Amino acid sequence: MAEMRFERRMSDQDALMWAIEKDPLLRSTITSVSILESSPDRERFSEQLERATRTVPRLRQRVISAPLSGAPPRYVVDEHFDLDYHVRWLRAPGDGSLRALLDMAAPFAMQGFDRARPLWEFDIVEGLAEGRAALVSKIHHSITDGVGAMKLTMSFLDTKANPTKDPGPMPPPPEPERIAPLALWREALEHEARRQSGIASRFGADVARAARDPLGTVRATLAGARSTGHMLRPVSAPLSPIMDKRSLSVHFDTLTASLPRMKAAARSVDGRLNDAFVAAIVGGLDRYHRKHDAPVEALRMTMPINIRSSEQAMEAGNQFVPARFPVPLDIRDPKERIRRLTQLVASERAEPALGMVAPIAGVLNRLPVSVTTRIFGSMLKAIDFVTSNVPGAPIPIYVAGAPLEANFAFGPLSGAAMNVTLLSYIDELHMGVNTDRAAVPDPDVLRECLQDGIDEVEKLG
Repeated sequence: MAEMRFERRMSDQDALMWAIEKDPLLRSTITSVSILESSPDRERFSEQLERATRTVPRLRQRVISAPLSGAPPRYVVDEHFDLDYHVRWLRAPGDGSLRALLDMAAPFAMQGFDRARPLWEFDIVEGLAEGRAALVSKIHHSITDGVGAMKLTMSFLDTKANPTKDPGPMPPPPEPERIAPLALWREALEHEARRQSGIASRFGADVARAARDPLGTVRATLAGARSTGHMLRPVSAPLSPIMDKRSLSVHFDTLTASLPRMKAAARSVDGRLNDAFVAAIVGGLDRYHRKHDAPVEALRMTMPINIRSSEQAMEAGNQFVPARFPVPLDIRDPKERIRRLTQLVASERAEPALGMVAPIAGVLNRLPVSVTTRIFGSMLKAIDFVTSNVPGAPIPIYVAGAPLEANFAFGPLSGAAMNVTLLSYIDELHMGVNTDRAAVPDPDVLRECLQDGIDEVEKLG
């Protein structure tokens, strides 16, 4: 597998997610719960992870910044790195059930990171029912998106129970970096100078293009301005009349679907897997609102759109755009619902602002953090729900000899009432349902409604 590329400094998009955590409701922590058929070999897992921290730079790096410089934060190798801080071996809580495990994982996910250390933590939970174990991992979204996180974790996972290939001698640990404040400041100013030079160069090229095609340039500029306004517009309140409260407490649930059946359901109306997935969640939310005698015509959804190019496939940072748009809840026919969502998603993917995320982020990053946080709060806290679709491993995976049975990712709420993240594994779709306890006080009822929505779509396949 090709090696991932790690930039020394955060991109503007990454830096935004780092900065807006001044508001705890906007935290962007990715948590995953991997169910294992047995306990991993402790010595082997520790050796694999130690090796990974020596070969994957981000696992030993912490974040530093030069205040008032305008440059995004950068990464340095932590001179106090302690693997035992990041990895804990625990006994299963309660009766060792999945429910008890999820209730244990939720507070772990809610806790903020120690910003003086690398931004990841693992809990290995042994003693689950029927001899199972779990790997509960937490990583900050500013490091990478869901696609990048999958590539990152493969650095210490196996595709065989007992690999025969010798990994070779243990690589030396990276040298700790100690940067004096003045040197950090000078480096940040040099980064900004290079950035401004690049902006000037691109501006010159844009002026030349405008001279060749002034009418086309005006049209493109107006379309880009409208699209940017659409992306950044504030919203005052959720569309849901019942999922309208927000808190810092979350509840985790899981759902599973058949990958072949969901793909077949999507193909039956010339849609994609993601369209069938979103249609199932929308159908479940419609049932949930009607069960509470609060039917609504539409809810506002955020959906990350992957913008990774082939050249960016192995970059560790974030390569997505969080598209926000209302989706209809009043379409009872699941086929028609998939068709309508296919059209909506295609329309969002065609927005001109998708290609302007980097410069927009660059402008927002240079505003005072309190201003940026307020802007994003106005954009995100009135989102009703988030859906995210992350392609997972199509082949069996092992964690230090322990077969992976299921893998559930719980995306951040970032101000929304609910996040449902789909992660594929071989022939199954594993969905992590993360809900705000204030917005959804009856998560068991919501889970039942979501399951009905999945069953309805699966029948099409």
